[in-house]
Amino acid sequence: MPLSLPRVPSPIRLTRGDALDTALAVGVAGFALADAVLGPHDTGVLDLGLLLASCAALVARSRAPLVVLAATLAFGLAYTLRTDPGPVATVPVLVALYTAVAAGHRIAAVSVAGPLLVFAVADNLASGSDLPTARAWQAAVLPVGWFVASVVLGEVTRQRRARLALVQARATEAERTREEVALRRAGEERLRIARDLHDSLTHQISVIKIQAEVAVHLARKRGEDVPDALLAVLRASRDASHELRTTLDVLHDDARPGLARLPELVRSASAAGVRTTVAVDGDTVPLPADVDATAYRIVQEALTNVARHAGTDTARVSVGYGDETVTVRIDDDGVAHPDSDPSPGFGLRGMRQRTAALGGTLRAQPRPNGGFTVEAVLPWERR
Repeated sequence: MPLSLPRVPSPIRLTRGDALDTALAVGVAGFALADAVLGPHDTGVLDLGLLLASCAALVARSRAPLVVLAATLAFGLAYTLRTDPGPVATVPVLVALYTAVAAGHRIAAVSVAGPLLVFAVADNLASGSDLPTARAWQAAVLPVGWFVASVVLGEVTRQRRARLALVQARATEAERTREEVALRRAGEERLRIARDLHDSLTHQISVIKIQAEVAVHLARKRGEDVPDALLAVLRASRDASHELRTTLDVLHDDARPGLARLPELVRSASAAGVRTTVAVDGDTVPLPADVDATAYRIVQEALTNVARHAGTDTARVSVGYGDETVTVRIDDDGVAHPDSDPSPGFGLRGMRQRTAALGGTLRAQPRPNGGFTVEAVLPWERR
C-alpha cells in the first residue's frame, strides 16, 4: 500500500495590497497613538491596547472588509466608552467603512454607519452640554460629515473600479475578436491558396506521374532498359505529389482531422493490408486543434511507412493522455534492425517538423528485437 503523506496547507501569499494595508495600519496607529498620548485626557494601558487593536485590524481590510469593520467598530466603541477620545480615534472605523463600501458591501456599511452616527451625535451633544447651543450642534454634527464622506468616497471608488473592470473586459473582448477575425481571414486565405494549388498543380503532376509509370511499365514489359532520365522523372513526380499533398494538408486548416478519427484511420490501414490495434492510456480529453491534428498526422504517416517499408502486416498504436502532454506511439515488427540507420525521408522529416513546431519531442528508431518505433510527445495546456 503506498504511503500517503499528510497534506501541508499552502502558505498565505502576501500581495502588494497586503503590504499597502500594513503600511496604512501602521500609519493610522502612529497617528492615533500620538493623539491619545499627547491629548488632554489620561489614557491607560488598556485604552491604548483597544486603540492599537482597532488600528491593527486594518491589516486585513482588503481580505475581509466586513470582519475588519466589525472589529474596528467593537474596539472603537470600547475605547470611546472608557475615555473621551479625540476625533482621530474614529479614523480606523472610517477607513474600514470606506473599505466595506468600496468592496460592494453597501447595505452592511450603511447599517453600521446609521446607528453609529446617532451614537456619535448624541455623545457629542451630551459632552457639549456646557457649550452654547449653536457650538454644541456644530460639534455634534461634525462626525456626520466624516461618515458621509467615507461612505461617498467608498462608493466612488467602487464605481471607478467597476468602470475600469468593464473597460478592461471590453478591451479583452475586442482583442479576442480581432484575433478571431485574423485567424478566420488567415484560414480563408489558406483555403484559397490550397484550391489554387490543387487546381493548377495536382492535375499536371498526376498526369506526369501516370505517364512516367506507364512508360516504365511498357519498357520493362518489352524487356528494354529503363532510361535513367525516365526513372528520375518518375521519382521526381512521386516526390512532388507527396510534397503537394503535405502542403495541401497544412493549408486545409479548417479540415484538419484529430484523434477522434483514429478508428477511421485504422480501418483505412487495415484495408491497405496493415492490421492495426489501438490502445488508449488515460482519460480521453479534448486537445487543442493543432496538437490534435499533429498527433493524428504522425499516426497517419507512421502507418503509411509501415505499409510501404516495414515488411510486416501488423502495427500497434498507443495513445497516452497526460496532464500536460499527449503521447502517440506506433510500433511494428518489420524488417528494421537495431544496427540499421533509417534514412530520414520526407515522412520522418515532416513528423519531426510538426512535433518541433509544438515544442514536443519525436523518437523514431529501430526496436531492439526488430521492427520500428515512432513515438511523439506533444505538450498542451488546459483551457
